[in-house]
Amino acid sequence: NWNGGVEATQHLIGLGHRRIGFIQGPPESVPATERMQGYVSALHMGGLTLDSSLVVEGGYTHELGLEAGRTLLSRPAEERPTAIFAPCDPAAMGVCEAARQLGIQVPGELSVVGFDDTILAGLAVPGLTTVHQPLHRMGAAAVRRLLDIAAGRPVESGHVRLATRLVIRHSTAPVGPIAG
Repeated sequence: NWNGGVEATQHLIGLGHRRIGFIQGPPESVPATERMQGYVSALHMGGLTLDSSLVVEGGYTHELGLEAGRTLLSRPAEERPTAIFAPCDPAAMGVCEAARQLGIQVPGELSVVGFDDTILAGLAVPGLTTVHQPLHRMGAAAVRRLLDIAAGRPVESGHVRLATRLVIRHSTAPVGPIAG
């Protein structure tokens, strides 16, 4: 989650974005916290200062992404983000819907990145740039661990870490003269 947060944010910085909004997942969620930490780390690595006004509460649903997107995008043009990193694909699609409702073009005026690489990310219009998580491998690892516990076999303590990777689609673009 941290690595994915870093990679997503670095991608946006690499496209020239300096006002990058972030929608937080649920505060009790460890993955959401790690994604936020990755976002903040990437900002610092990119020489940018965290602007806390660009960080808003949200969650893992389309509706919460829509609401958070409206909050960020309803600001005057010079104060709103040119890019938004959402905590998951449904929330990112909610941000895209908020942009559409407000007449803001994705990716012409706003770049959007999600997390998870669900099947919907590839079907969205525009296709959603997102952090791919190996969801099937994650599920298989969890089942193996449960079966080992049920069988009384020793189980390693700690977290299982699986690599993420950024999947670049059409919801991100370099900062243009409109989004500047």
